[in-house]
Amino acid sequence: MKLSKKLKLAAIFTGAIALTTFSLFPALAQYTEEPVPEEQVIAVAIPAGRLYNLTVIEQIPGKQQCWSTTGSEPTVVEPLWTTFDFTGSCRRSTDSNGYSVRLDGQDTSQNYRLDVVPQGDQLQLVARDYQNGPDLVVGQTNGTAANGQYLKINLNPGWEFSKRVYQGKVLGHYFFSGDSTAIAAAGDAPVPDASTASSNSNFTDISRGIYQQEIEQAVALGFIAGFKDQTFRPTESLTREQLVSMVYGALETIDSLNLEPATSVPTQPYPDVTSSRWSASKIQWAKENEIVKGYPDGSFQPDTPVTRAELVAILQNAAKFSQMKQGKSAQLVTNQQPTNFSDISNHWGAETIQAMSAYCGVASPNQEVGDAFNPDTPAQRDYAAAATLRMHNCLTEDSKQVDE
Repeated sequence: MKLSKKLKLAAIFTGAIALTTFSLFPALAQYTEEPVPEEQVIAVAIPAGRLYNLTVIEQIPGKQQCWSTTGSEPTVVEPLWTTFDFTGSCRRSTDSNGYSVRLDGQDTSQNYRLDVVPQGDQLQLVARDYQNGPDLVVGQTNGTAANGQYLKINLNPGWEFSKRVYQGKVLGHYFFSGDSTAIAAAGDAPVPDASTASSNSNFTDISRGIYQQEIEQAVALGFIAGFKDQTFRPTESLTREQLVSMVYGALETIDSLNLEPATSVPTQPYPDVTSSRWSASKIQWAKENEIVKGYPDGSFQPDTPVTRAELVAILQNAAKFSQMKQGKSAQLVTNQQPTNFSDISNHWGAETIQAMSAYCGVASPNQEVGDAFNPDTPAQRDYAAAATLRMHNCLTEDSKQVDE
């Protein structure tokens, strides 16, 4: 899009009302799926004290072996991926940002959570309905483990692994994909109609909020998720590691951006980020690509709330990285008039904040009202989701119209 054409959009984006306009934002993402060969992926129940965590591991064909197994009732998994730097050999997903439930070709990630639970003399992988509907037994281990053993979860009839596809691009998100007819024929728990379930997908605590639409779009894209009690907790502060994970997830959905997998790290990226931490690989990715930096003492402080100024600075770095990765100039072309914030003139991030206010309104007034940005206030989850979505959509819109 030529600059003159982009400047015509300025009138659309002026004032507080303009900052909640979604003219550049697409409708909720429509995902498709691509099956994953059964021998290429495995669901593993990993002991965590008295509980078990679910991890999905994918073997990249022709690369170093990611796991081995022994036995059948249960099948014990030897986690070879923990013994070497598995970048380029294995892909690993450990939480709801990396896997979810899909029923009858529809994304039901907001309707179910996946739990590994003891049941009799085995463990079961259960999809629990947030609306208190029937649980779905997705798979089971066919036996119990000795202390510290990892167990394979065998998928029940009607279930298979697939991967999320967005605009033709296969993403790193795994679906436990169910066919209700096959599940019912196998005699497992009844399955509600997926289309009916999807209509109840809104979080209970964002209704009529100023960021509701953007939160729902961000969740649909998959770079941020809600909680098991079907809340989003919009006013909670976002931590530094959570932001890094969000940024990586948002960039991953950009079709023209070939993002390197962030799957493992050979050593810890910072003294206070161990290589086994859930966010370590993405923090390492962000460090290597200069999207985020540590503190002067060498620490990263992953649990520290990120401020609104830091959020915007990291999003600017991410947008520039995306541009350069696609062979474009790092200069971000603005498409609206910058906002004259009243409280940033002597702030270290003043130039960045003002620049990003003209870039799809990534930086916007606190609660979208008035002219105060509150740069040193912790960034809340609602605004962080909205700002990241705006960056994402500005990048994708520019990619679509670059030749106009």
